[in-house]
Amino acid sequence: MLPVGRKPGRRPKWSKRQLIDGIRWRVRVGAPWRDVPPDHRPWQTVYGLFRRRQQAGCGRRS
Repeated sequence: MLPVGRKPGRRPKWSKRQLIDGIRWRVRVGAPWRDVPPDHRPWQTVYGLFRRRQQAGCGRRS
C-alpha cells in the first residue's frame, strides 16, 4: 500500500564505471594498487571494491 521509496543512505561519491576502470587498469598493467592513476579515483576505494567483489566470488574463472 505504501509507495516504494529509494534506498536509504547517501549517494555514491564515484561512479562504478570509474572504479571498475581503475581495477581493469591495475590488472592490465600489473602495477601496485598505490599506482592507480588519480583519474580512476583513490586507490583505496578501487582496492576496496576489488576485494568486495573478489570475496563475493565475482570474476572467478572456472
